[in-house]
Amino acid sequence: MFVAKRLIAATFVWAASALAAAAEDPQLFTLDNGMQVVVVEDHRAPVVVQMVWYRVGAADDPAGHSGIAHFLEHLMFKATDSMEEGEFDAVVQANGGSHNAFTSWDYTAYHQRVAADRLPIMMQMEADRMVNLRLDRSDWLPERDVILRERGQTLESSPDRVFGEQMRAALYQNSPYGRPIIGWRHEMEQLTGDIATDFYRVHYAPNNAILVVAGDVEAEEVLALANQYYGPIPAVTDMPERFRPQEPPQLAERRLVMRDARVGQPYVNRLYLAPNRRPGDQHEAAAFEVLAAILGGSSQTSVLERRLTYDEGIAISAWAGYSGDALDSGTFSLGIMPAEGVTLEAAEAALDRVLADFIETGVDMDQLERVRMQIRAAAIYEQDDTADRANTLGADLVLGLSLQDSEDWLSILESVTPEEVLAAARRLDRRASVTGWLMGAEE
Repeated sequence: MFVAKRLIAATFVWAASALAAAAEDPQLFTLDNGMQVVVVEDHRAPVVVQMVWYRVGAADDPAGHSGIAHFLEHLMFKATDSMEEGEFDAVVQANGGSHNAFTSWDYTAYHQRVAADRLPIMMQMEADRMVNLRLDRSDWLPERDVILRERGQTLESSPDRVFGEQMRAALYQNSPYGRPIIGWRHEMEQLTGDIATDFYRVHYAPNNAILVVAGDVEAEEVLALANQYYGPIPAVTDMPERFRPQEPPQLAERRLVMRDARVGQPYVNRLYLAPNRRPGDQHEAAAFEVLAAILGGSSQTSVLERRLTYDEGIAISAWAGYSGDALDSGTFSLGIMPAEGVTLEAAEAALDRVLADFIETGVDMDQLERVRMQIRAAAIYEQDDTADRANTLGADLVLGLSLQDSEDWLSILESVTPEEVLAAARRLDRRASVTGWLMGAEE
């Protein structure tokens, strides 16, 4: 067994060294207009990924206009001063590339993957729509219908996702993190092209954006292209302060019960407020990340699955998760799906009992070492994908972390001690949580 661990570790060391030789360390520049530019040289294939990240997301939606950041993401593919509606997509496809966009609570990002020699075309189009979007030349109403259908098909059609939406709304009493990214339906129905244009004029600017380019490029050439295409765009001098209402001290746990005839298997889920990754101070977040992996990582080795599913047989599955990549606060989740004949009340009590036992008995060192190995492997695999690396860097920077923070994250995760894991477990305060039961209509 000891030899096997040595061999696996040696394999990861070799793989990490090989990837480090293939991909250069990221380089950071800042244009005169305030736009940050990150370049990752990786010459293994003649491909490049361009991502533009804006420091604005669903948590920045104005009151009463939930969903506007996501709506604008869709509208960014409409007409500009120099491009017709749909032309952006047609040009990317004609050049053999792929592209997409996504919105989170804290940011909105746009990305393309193309042959390296097509990067100037992508930059030209991306810079154009940063400043020249023309919704008055586009039919924005059908796109509002698209996002309403998206809410219906991807969220409202799933009782699990509606349940998750209700859980976040109950967890956050004051923070905009309690609003869904896609928006509340009754507010989405009132969004207009003018509202989107106003939001665009306020938030879409080079000094509110980060450009990440990764792939078969030279840093000096990327910087020259960025100056050519993004450099002439003027900074917005009156960029508003990013004000976020914060959570008050939470003094009472919350509970909710949701019934839905479509539910095939009831379950319990609990969501806690938890620390986020903070610039220069990621140790608390790392402890929660490792705690989640120990409690609910692999279905064969996690504490909750092993005890509740395999040893005691009272659960179909049990889980834990941590999300700390956020500007204001993170979340930690615990859950259990009981086996037939086990009530939700009994299942929740068993979940709490196993967590209490874990805090009492401490961390199994073999399990901690397995988690460290899994974390190391995941980091190596991420380095092997140019798009994944660009995505990780962009997300870290747009959340206010530095390149050094991003580089240090793996070593901090690997240095987490058993004592830090238990300290994180003890910080799971029911007064800052919501516990939900999802069940069928007749249960």
